Amino acid sequence: MTKYLFQANYVGEGVKGLMREGGTRRREAVVDALTSVGGSLECFYYAFGDTDVLGVLDVPDQANAAALSLMINSTGTVNMHLTPLMTPEDLDAAAQKTPSYRAPGQ
Repeated sequence: MTKYLFQANYVGEGVKGLMREGGTRRREAVVDALTSVGGSLECFYYAFGDTDVLGVLDVPDQANAAALSLMINSTGTVNMHLTPLMTPEDLDAAAQKTPSYRAPGQ
């Protein structure tokens, strides 16, 4: 499974829904959504400032992560961004690869 950092902001009716339902019920809704795509929640936090809610989740593949993101964002009540996370070992493996690339103007 791939880990993803998620960052989200409630917008419009989403803020009203959060205030009405509370944070615990919204976390439960995220867990239910993740379960529907074979994923799980590692951590979930509320914040204030640029981001309302953030955490780490596990999703089995990119297609399920994209489906989850599309479904959540399509509601118009939450603006969510997913960022795939890499382990130090993932970066070690990437550093051993030698892709071919020509820089602009060279």
